[in-house]
Amino acid sequence: MPNRSRQGRTEQTRSHGAGAADHVARAKQRAFCIGVLESGDDGDELAELKELLRTAGVAVVGQELQNREQVHPNTYVGPGKLEEIKELAKAADANFVAVDDELSPRQERNMEGVLGMPVVDRTATILDIFAAHAHSAEGKLQVELAQLQYNMARMRGLWTHLERLGGVSSGGFATRGPGESQIETDRRLARNRISALKARLEEVKGTRATMRAERERAHLPQIALAGYTNAGKSTLLNQLTGAEVGVRDRLFHTLDPTTRTWRLLGRTYLVTDTVGFIRKLPHQLVQAFGATLEETRRADLILHVVDASAEDEDREEMMRAVDEVLEEIGAGDRPRLLVLNKMDALEPDAQEVLQRRFPDAVMLSAATGEGIESFGERIAEEFERRLQDIELLLPFQEGARLAELHDIVGDLEREDTPDGVRVKARVPQGVAERYGRFVVADSAPAT
Repeated sequence: MPNRSRQGRTEQTRSHGAGAADHVARAKQRAFCIGVLESGDDGDELAELKELLRTAGVAVVGQELQNREQVHPNTYVGPGKLEEIKELAKAADANFVAVDDELSPRQERNMEGVLGMPVVDRTATILDIFAAHAHSAEGKLQVELAQLQYNMARMRGLWTHLERLGGVSSGGFATRGPGESQIETDRRLARNRISALKARLEEVKGTRATMRAERERAHLPQIALAGYTNAGKSTLLNQLTGAEVGVRDRLFHTLDPTTRTWRLLGRTYLVTDTVGFIRKLPHQLVQAFGATLEETRRADLILHVVDASAEDEDREEMMRAVDEVLEEIGAGDRPRLLVLNKMDALEPDAQEVLQRRFPDAVMLSAATGEGIESFGERIAEEFERRLQDIELLLPFQEGARLAELHDIVGDLEREDTPDGVRVKARVPQGVAERYGRFVVADSAPAT
Protein backbone atom coordinates (compact mmCIF):
# COMPACT_ATOMS: atom_id res chain seq x y z
CA MET A 1 0.00 0.00 0.00
CA PRO A 2 1.25 3.54 -0.72
CA ASN A 3 2.51 5.57 2.21
CA ARG A 4 0.78 8.81 3.17
CA SER A 5 3.11 11.08 1.23
CA ARG A 6 2.58 8.90 -1.85
CA GLN A 7 -1.19 9.09 -1.44
CA GLY A 8 -1.01 12.87 -1.22
CA ARG A 9 0.99 13.12 -4.42
CA THR A 10 -1.32 10.68 -6.18
CA GLU A 11 -4.39 12.75 -5.33
CA GLN A 12 -2.65 15.89 -6.58
CA THR A 13 -1.70 14.07 -9.76
CA ARG A 14 -5.27 12.97 -10.36
CA SER A 15 -6.66 16.47 -10.03
CA HIS A 16 -3.86 17.82 -12.21
CA GLY A 17 -4.55 15.14 -14.81
CA ALA A 18 -8.22 16.05 -14.94
CA GLY A 19 -7.38 19.72 -15.39
CA ALA A 20 -4.79 18.94 -18.01
CA ALA A 21 -7.38 16.96 -19.96
CA ASP A 22 -9.36 20.16 -20.57
CA HIS A 23 -6.22 21.94 -21.71
CA VAL A 24 -5.17 19.29 -24.24
CA ALA A 25 -8.57 17.79 -25.07
CA ARG A 26 -8.08 18.43 -28.75
CA ALA A 27 -4.60 16.89 -28.90
CA LYS A 28 -4.48 13.96 -31.29
CA GLN A 29 -2.49 11.73 -28.92
CA ARG A 30 -3.29 11.94 -25.21
CA ALA A 31 -1.38 9.70 -22.82
CA PHE A 32 -2.15 8.60 -19.29
CA CYS A 33 1.17 7.62 -17.68
CA ILE A 34 1.57 4.79 -15.16
CA GLY A 35 4.51 3.28 -13.29
CA VAL A 36 5.38 0.73 -10.61
CA LEU A 37 7.67 1.84 -7.82
CA GLU A 38 9.38 0.26 -4.87
CA SER A 39 8.28 1.56 -1.47
CA GLY A 40 10.16 4.61 -0.29
CA ASP A 41 10.79 6.18 -3.72
CA ASP A 42 10.25 9.90 -3.87
CA GLY A 43 9.99 12.75 -6.38
CA ASP A 44 8.29 12.81 -9.76
CA GLU A 45 9.28 9.33 -10.91
CA LEU A 46 7.37 9.70 -14.18
CA ALA A 47 9.02 13.00 -15.15
CA GLU A 48 11.33 11.34 -17.67
CA LEU A 49 8.53 9.32 -19.29
CA LYS A 50 6.50 12.51 -19.64
CA GLU A 51 9.49 14.26 -21.22
CA LEU A 52 9.90 11.36 -23.64
CA LEU A 53 6.26 11.65 -24.61
CA ARG A 54 6.59 15.41 -25.04
CA THR A 55 9.54 14.82 -27.35
CA ALA A 56 7.37 12.37 -29.32
CA GLY A 57 4.68 15.03 -29.69
CA VAL A 58 2.22 13.47 -27.21
CA ALA A 59 0.14 15.35 -24.64
CA VAL A 60 0.14 13.92 -21.10
CA VAL A 61 -3.28 14.18 -19.45
CA GLY A 62 -2.64 12.35 -16.18
CA GLN A 63 -0.57 9.83 -14.29
CA GLU A 64 -0.86 7.16 -11.63
CA LEU A 65 1.73 5.27 -9.59
CA GLN A 66 1.59 2.04 -7.63
CA ASN A 67 4.00 0.87 -4.95
CA ARG A 68 4.84 -2.80 -5.40
CA GLU A 69 7.84 -4.99 -4.60
CA GLN A 70 7.84 -6.06 -8.27
CA VAL A 71 5.63 -5.68 -11.32
CA HIS A 72 2.68 -8.03 -11.75
CA PRO A 73 3.66 -10.78 -14.23
CA ASN A 74 0.31 -10.60 -16.08
CA THR A 75 -0.95 -7.04 -15.79
CA TYR A 76 2.11 -4.96 -14.72
CA VAL A 77 0.09 -3.30 -11.94
CA GLY A 78 -2.28 -5.31 -9.78
CA PRO A 79 -5.65 -6.29 -11.36
CA GLY A 80 -7.56 -4.02 -8.99
CA LYS A 81 -5.26 -1.12 -9.72
CA LEU A 82 -5.66 -1.71 -13.45
CA GLU A 83 -9.44 -1.28 -13.12
CA GLU A 84 -8.84 1.95 -11.23
CA ILE A 85 -6.47 3.18 -13.95
CA LYS A 86 -9.11 2.37 -16.55
CA GLU A 87 -11.54 4.79 -14.91
CA LEU A 88 -8.87 7.46 -14.34
CA ALA A 89 -7.67 7.32 -17.93
CA LYS A 90 -11.23 7.53 -19.22
CA ALA A 91 -11.98 10.51 -17.00
CA ALA A 92 -8.80 12.25 -18.18
CA ASP A 93 -9.86 11.74 -21.84
CA ALA A 94 -6.74 9.70 -22.62
CA ASN A 95 -6.69 7.63 -25.79
CA PHE A 96 -3.75 5.42 -24.77
CA VAL A 97 -1.78 4.42 -21.67
CA ALA A 98 2.01 4.89 -21.48
CA VAL A 99 4.01 2.62 -19.17
CA ASP A 100 7.36 3.54 -17.61
CA ASP A 101 8.90 0.09 -18.19
CA GLU A 102 9.25 -2.42 -20.99
CA LEU A 103 6.27 -4.79 -21.02
CA SER A 104 6.20 -8.41 -22.00
CA PRO A 105 3.84 -9.23 -24.89
CA ARG A 106 1.53 -10.98 -22.42
CA GLN A 107 1.38 -7.97 -20.11
CA GLU A 108 0.65 -5.69 -23.04
CA ARG A 109 -2.19 -7.88 -24.37
CA ASN A 110 -3.76 -8.35 -20.94
CA MET A 111 -3.62 -4.64 -20.13
CA GLU A 112 -5.18 -3.63 -23.44
CA GLY A 113 -7.94 -6.18 -22.89
CA VAL A 114 -8.87 -4.64 -19.54
CA LEU A 115 -8.29 -0.98 -20.40
CA GLY A 116 -9.97 -1.07 -23.78
CA MET A 117 -7.32 1.21 -25.29
CA PRO A 118 -3.78 0.86 -26.67
CA VAL A 119 -0.89 0.43 -24.23
CA VAL A 120 2.58 1.73 -25.17
CA ASP A 121 5.61 0.87 -23.08
CA ARG A 122 8.77 2.89 -22.51
CA THR A 123 10.78 1.05 -25.14
CA ALA A 124 8.20 1.67 -27.87
CA THR A 125 8.20 5.37 -26.98
CA ILE A 126 11.99 5.62 -27.24
CA LEU A 127 12.00 3.70 -30.52
CA ASP A 128 9.42 6.12 -31.95
CA ILE A 129 11.64 9.07 -31.01
CA PHE A 130 14.70 7.40 -32.50
CA ALA A 131 12.83 6.72 -35.73
CA ALA A 132 11.86 10.40 -35.98
CA HIS A 133 15.37 11.72 -35.20
CA ALA A 134 17.52 9.35 -37.28
CA HIS A 135 18.72 11.16 -40.40
CA SER A 136 21.78 9.28 -41.65
CA ALA A 137 21.49 6.00 -43.54
CA GLU A 138 23.29 4.24 -40.69
CA GLY A 139 21.00 5.71 -38.06
CA LYS A 140 17.92 4.61 -39.96
CA LEU A 141 19.29 1.08 -40.30
CA GLN A 142 20.03 0.92 -36.59
CA VAL A 143 16.58 2.11 -35.62
CA GLU A 144 14.83 -0.29 -38.00
CA LEU A 145 16.85 -3.19 -36.60
CA ALA A 146 15.91 -2.28 -33.03
CA GLN A 147 12.23 -1.94 -33.99
CA LEU A 148 12.16 -5.33 -35.68
CA GLN A 149 13.86 -7.03 -32.75
CA TYR A 150 11.35 -5.43 -30.39
CA ASN A 151 8.33 -6.37 -32.51
CA MET A 152 9.34 -9.97 -33.24
CA ALA A 153 8.06 -11.20 -29.88
CA ARG A 154 4.83 -9.24 -30.31
CA MET A 155 3.72 -10.75 -33.61
CA ARG A 156 1.79 -13.57 -31.99
CA GLY A 157 -1.23 -11.45 -31.19
CA LEU A 158 -1.48 -9.64 -34.50
CA TRP A 159 -3.38 -12.35 -36.35
CA THR A 160 -5.51 -14.00 -33.63
CA HIS A 161 -8.66 -12.87 -35.44
CA LEU A 162 -7.74 -15.28 -38.26
CA GLU A 163 -6.85 -18.26 -36.08
CA ARG A 164 -10.55 -19.06 -35.53
CA LEU A 165 -10.88 -19.76 -39.25
CA GLY A 166 -8.80 -22.92 -38.85
CA GLY A 167 -10.82 -26.10 -38.24
CA VAL A 168 -10.54 -29.85 -38.00
CA SER A 169 -10.53 -32.03 -41.10
CA SER A 170 -12.74 -35.08 -41.49
CA GLY A 171 -9.70 -37.23 -40.82
CA GLY A 172 -9.28 -35.72 -37.36
CA PHE A 173 -6.24 -33.60 -38.20
CA ALA A 174 -6.35 -29.90 -37.39
CA THR A 175 -6.12 -27.78 -40.50
CA ARG A 176 -3.65 -24.95 -40.55
CA GLY A 177 -5.56 -21.69 -40.23
CA PRO A 178 -4.60 -18.65 -42.28
CA GLY A 179 -3.78 -16.80 -39.04
CA GLU A 180 -1.04 -19.25 -38.15
CA SER A 181 0.30 -19.15 -41.69
CA GLN A 182 0.37 -15.35 -41.62
CA ILE A 183 2.28 -15.33 -38.32
CA GLU A 184 4.89 -17.68 -39.74
CA THR A 185 5.16 -15.60 -42.90
CA ASP A 186 5.60 -12.37 -40.95
CA ARG A 187 8.22 -13.90 -38.67
CA ARG A 188 10.15 -15.29 -41.61
CA LEU A 189 10.09 -11.93 -43.38
CA ALA A 190 11.15 -10.18 -40.18
CA ARG A 191 14.02 -12.62 -39.60
CA ASN A 192 15.20 -12.15 -43.18
CA ARG A 193 15.05 -8.38 -42.83
CA ILE A 194 16.95 -8.52 -39.53
CA SER A 195 19.68 -10.60 -41.18
CA ALA A 196 19.88 -8.13 -44.07
CA LEU A 197 20.09 -5.15 -41.71
CA LYS A 198 22.82 -6.78 -39.66
CA ALA A 199 24.78 -7.48 -42.83
CA ARG A 200 24.46 -3.86 -43.99
CA LEU A 201 25.47 -2.59 -40.56
CA GLU A 202 28.54 -4.82 -40.70
CA GLU A 203 29.42 -3.09 -43.97
CA VAL A 204 29.01 0.26 -42.26
CA LYS A 205 31.15 -1.00 -39.40
CA GLY A 206 33.84 -1.93 -41.93
CA THR A 207 33.69 1.55 -43.44
CA ARG A 208 33.97 3.06 -39.97
CA ALA A 209 36.94 0.81 -39.25
CA THR A 210 38.67 2.08 -42.41
CA MET A 211 38.03 5.70 -41.43
CA ARG A 212 39.18 4.98 -37.89
CA ALA A 213 42.37 3.37 -39.18
CA GLU A 214 43.11 6.54 -41.16
CA ARG A 215 42.64 8.61 -38.01
CA GLU A 216 44.75 6.24 -35.93
CA ARG A 217 47.58 6.42 -38.47
CA ALA A 218 47.63 10.16 -37.83
CA HIS A 219 47.69 9.36 -34.09
CA LEU A 220 45.48 12.30 -33.24
CA PRO A 221 44.18 12.09 -29.67
CA GLN A 222 40.54 10.99 -29.68
CA ILE A 223 37.93 12.38 -27.30
CA ALA A 224 34.36 11.07 -27.00
CA LEU A 225 31.52 13.07 -25.49
CA ALA A 226 29.27 10.77 -23.48
CA GLY A 227 26.45 11.62 -21.12
CA TYR A 228 22.78 11.65 -20.42
CA THR A 229 20.58 12.83 -23.24
CA ASN A 230 20.08 16.61 -23.25
CA ALA A 231 23.15 17.20 -21.04
CA GLY A 232 24.62 19.61 -23.60
CA LYS A 233 27.13 17.41 -25.47
CA SER A 234 26.32 18.85 -28.91
CA THR A 235 26.53 22.40 -27.55
CA LEU A 236 29.96 21.60 -26.13
CA LEU A 237 31.11 20.14 -29.48
CA ASN A 238 29.97 23.31 -31.23
CA GLN A 239 31.74 25.49 -28.66
CA LEU A 240 35.04 23.62 -28.96
CA THR A 241 35.24 22.96 -32.68
CA GLY A 242 33.01 25.53 -34.35
CA ALA A 243 30.77 22.73 -35.59
CA GLU A 244 27.14 23.49 -36.36
CA VAL A 245 25.47 20.41 -34.94
CA GLY A 246 21.76 20.99 -34.38
CA VAL A 247 20.86 21.70 -30.76
CA ARG A 248 17.37 21.61 -29.26
CA ASP A 249 15.90 21.20 -25.80
CA ARG A 250 14.55 17.70 -26.34
CA LEU A 251 15.65 14.17 -25.62
CA PHE A 252 17.71 12.25 -28.20
CA HIS A 253 18.05 15.21 -30.55
CA THR A 254 21.45 13.83 -31.62
CA LEU A 255 21.54 10.24 -32.86
CA ASP A 256 24.17 10.27 -35.58
CA PRO A 257 27.76 10.61 -34.30
CA THR A 258 29.68 13.68 -35.40
CA THR A 259 33.49 13.93 -35.33
CA ARG A 260 35.29 17.26 -35.62
CA THR A 261 38.86 18.46 -35.11
CA TRP A 262 39.73 20.72 -32.18
CA ARG A 263 42.95 22.71 -32.17
CA LEU A 264 44.20 23.23 -28.61
CA LEU A 265 47.55 24.69 -27.53
CA GLY A 266 49.28 23.63 -30.73
CA ARG A 267 47.80 20.11 -30.85
CA THR A 268 44.93 18.71 -32.89
CA TYR A 269 42.29 16.55 -31.19
CA LEU A 270 39.40 14.58 -32.64
CA VAL A 271 36.15 15.12 -30.72
CA THR A 272 33.14 12.85 -31.31
CA ASP A 273 29.60 13.58 -30.16
CA THR A 274 27.61 10.39 -29.56
CA VAL A 275 24.00 9.39 -28.87
CA GLY A 276 22.80 10.36 -25.41
CA PHE A 277 22.10 7.75 -22.77
CA ILE A 278 19.01 7.44 -20.63
CA ARG A 279 17.68 5.56 -17.64
CA LYS A 280 16.43 2.09 -18.64
CA LEU A 281 17.97 2.41 -22.10
CA PRO A 282 16.51 -0.56 -24.02
CA HIS A 283 19.07 -3.30 -24.51
CA GLN A 284 18.18 -3.71 -28.19
CA LEU A 285 19.09 -0.06 -28.77
CA VAL A 286 22.51 -0.58 -27.18
CA GLN A 287 22.99 -3.56 -29.50
CA ALA A 288 21.69 -1.78 -32.61
CA PHE A 289 23.89 1.28 -32.01
CA GLY A 290 26.98 -0.85 -31.43
CA ALA A 291 28.80 0.60 -34.45
CA THR A 292 28.11 4.14 -33.26
CA LEU A 293 29.17 3.41 -29.70
CA GLU A 294 32.39 1.86 -31.00
CA GLU A 295 33.76 5.40 -31.11
CA THR A 296 33.28 5.66 -27.35
CA ARG A 297 35.02 2.35 -26.67
CA ARG A 298 38.11 3.42 -28.63
CA ALA A 299 38.43 6.96 -27.31
CA ASP A 300 41.63 8.00 -25.54
CA LEU A 301 39.50 10.06 -23.16
CA ILE A 302 35.77 10.05 -22.45
CA LEU A 303 34.22 13.32 -21.33
CA HIS A 304 31.23 12.45 -19.16
CA VAL A 305 29.06 15.54 -19.65
CA VAL A 306 26.56 16.11 -16.83
CA ASP A 307 23.71 18.60 -16.49
CA ALA A 308 24.83 20.42 -13.35
CA SER A 309 21.50 22.26 -13.10
CA ALA A 310 19.55 19.07 -12.42
CA GLU A 311 18.32 18.25 -8.93
CA ASP A 312 20.82 16.31 -6.82
CA GLU A 313 18.85 13.05 -6.89
CA ASP A 314 18.16 13.31 -10.63
CA ARG A 315 21.79 14.15 -11.37
CA GLU A 316 23.03 11.14 -9.40
CA GLU A 317 20.62 8.86 -11.23
CA MET A 318 21.68 10.27 -14.61
CA MET A 319 25.36 9.74 -13.81
CA ARG A 320 24.66 6.20 -12.63
CA ALA A 321 22.75 5.42 -15.85
CA VAL A 322 25.66 6.64 -17.99
CA ASP A 323 28.16 4.60 -15.96
CA GLU A 324 26.03 1.47 -16.45
CA VAL A 325 25.79 1.94 -20.23
CA LEU A 326 29.53 2.61 -20.53
CA GLU A 327 30.15 -0.65 -18.69
CA GLU A 328 27.67 -2.47 -20.93
CA ILE A 329 29.35 -1.33 -24.15
CA GLY A 330 32.83 -2.19 -22.87
CA ALA A 331 34.02 1.38 -22.26
CA GLY A 332 34.02 1.25 -18.47
CA ASP A 333 37.81 1.09 -18.25
CA ARG A 334 38.54 4.03 -20.55
CA PRO A 335 40.06 7.20 -19.00
CA ARG A 336 37.22 9.49 -18.04
CA LEU A 337 36.80 13.13 -17.04
CA LEU A 338 33.64 14.49 -15.42
CA VAL A 339 32.38 17.71 -17.01
CA LEU A 340 29.71 19.63 -15.11
CA ASN A 341 27.87 21.63 -17.77
CA LYS A 342 25.20 24.37 -17.60
CA MET A 343 26.89 26.18 -14.72
CA ASP A 344 25.32 29.41 -15.97
CA ALA A 345 22.01 28.09 -14.60
CA LEU A 346 23.37 27.89 -11.02
CA GLU A 347 23.92 30.50 -8.36
CA PRO A 348 27.50 30.95 -7.05
CA ASP A 349 26.68 29.16 -3.78
CA ALA A 350 25.37 26.13 -5.66
CA GLN A 351 28.49 26.11 -7.84
CA GLU A 352 30.70 26.03 -4.75
CA VAL A 353 28.74 23.09 -3.34
CA LEU A 354 29.24 21.15 -6.56
CA GLN A 355 32.95 22.01 -6.67
CA ARG A 356 33.40 20.59 -3.17
CA ARG A 357 31.37 17.51 -4.03
CA PHE A 358 33.21 16.81 -7.30
CA PRO A 359 36.71 18.27 -6.78
CA ASP A 360 38.18 16.55 -9.85
CA ALA A 361 35.43 17.67 -12.21
CA VAL A 362 35.62 20.51 -14.73
CA MET A 363 32.89 23.14 -14.39
CA LEU A 364 31.75 25.10 -17.44
CA SER A 365 28.89 26.42 -19.52
CA ALA A 366 29.01 25.21 -23.11
CA ALA A 367 26.27 27.70 -24.01
CA THR A 368 28.07 30.83 -22.78
CA GLY A 369 31.69 29.70 -23.02
CA GLU A 370 32.29 30.19 -19.30
CA GLY A 371 35.10 27.91 -18.08
CA ILE A 372 36.10 26.74 -21.58
CA GLU A 373 39.65 28.10 -21.28
CA SER A 374 40.39 26.25 -18.01
CA PHE A 375 38.65 23.20 -19.48
CA GLY A 376 41.09 23.23 -22.41
CA GLU A 377 44.03 23.45 -20.02
CA ARG A 378 42.71 20.46 -18.11
CA ILE A 379 42.36 18.42 -21.31
CA ALA A 380 45.94 19.26 -22.27
CA GLU A 381 47.10 18.14 -18.81
CA GLU A 382 45.20 14.85 -19.11
CA PHE A 383 46.95 14.00 -22.37
CA GLU A 384 50.30 15.41 -21.29
CA ARG A 385 50.49 12.80 -18.54
CA ARG A 386 50.40 10.05 -21.15
CA LEU A 387 53.14 11.48 -23.37
CA GLN A 388 56.80 10.45 -23.50
CA ASP A 389 59.92 12.36 -24.52
CA ILE A 390 61.70 11.42 -27.74
CA GLU A 391 64.72 12.80 -29.57
CA LEU A 392 64.94 11.99 -33.27
CA LEU A 393 67.29 12.55 -36.15
CA LEU A 394 65.21 12.75 -39.33
CA PRO A 395 67.12 12.66 -42.65
CA PHE A 396 66.31 15.55 -44.96
CA GLN A 397 64.55 13.19 -47.38
CA GLU A 398 62.04 12.36 -44.60
CA GLY A 399 60.35 15.75 -44.87
CA ALA A 400 56.90 14.12 -44.95
CA ARG A 401 57.67 12.46 -41.62
CA LEU A 402 58.66 15.79 -40.14
CA ALA A 403 55.46 17.45 -41.39
CA GLU A 404 53.42 14.60 -39.96
CA LEU A 405 55.15 15.01 -36.60
CA HIS A 406 54.34 18.73 -36.65
CA ASP A 407 50.66 17.92 -37.19
CA ILE A 408 50.64 15.48 -34.28
CA VAL A 409 52.72 17.42 -31.77
CA GLY A 410 52.32 21.04 -32.76
CA ASP A 411 55.26 22.97 -31.37
CA LEU A 412 58.54 21.03 -31.11
CA GLU A 413 62.24 21.68 -30.76
CA ARG A 414 64.21 21.25 -33.96
CA GLU A 415 67.79 21.81 -35.03
CA ASP A 416 69.20 21.49 -38.54
CA THR A 417 72.40 19.46 -38.60
CA PRO A 418 74.57 18.16 -41.49
CA ASP A 419 72.97 14.74 -41.11
CA GLY A 420 69.34 15.87 -40.93
CA VAL A 421 66.84 17.55 -38.61
CA ARG A 422 67.28 16.83 -34.92
CA VAL A 423 63.91 16.92 -33.15
CA LYS A 424 62.84 16.84 -29.51
CA ALA A 425 59.15 16.30 -28.76
CA ARG A 426 56.62 14.76 -26.39
CA VAL A 427 54.41 12.28 -28.20
CA PRO A 428 51.91 9.48 -27.49
CA GLN A 429 53.46 6.05 -27.02
CA GLY A 430 52.14 4.78 -30.34
CA VAL A 431 53.82 7.64 -32.20
CA ALA A 432 57.09 7.04 -30.37
CA GLU A 433 57.03 3.41 -31.56
CA ARG A 434 56.44 4.48 -35.18
CA TYR A 435 59.51 6.75 -35.10
CA GLY A 436 61.68 4.21 -33.29
CA ARG A 437 64.24 3.83 -36.10
CA PHE A 438 64.96 7.59 -36.03
CA VAL A 439 65.62 7.76 -32.28
CA VAL A 440 69.01 9.25 -31.43
CA ALA A 441 71.01 6.46 -29.82
CA ASP A 442 72.33 8.47 -26.87
CA SER A 443 68.77 9.66 -26.01
CA ALA A 444 67.03 6.26 -26.09
CA PRO A 445 65.55 5.30 -22.70
CA ALA A 446 67.39 2.64 -20.76
CA THR A 447 65.87 -0.83 -20.83
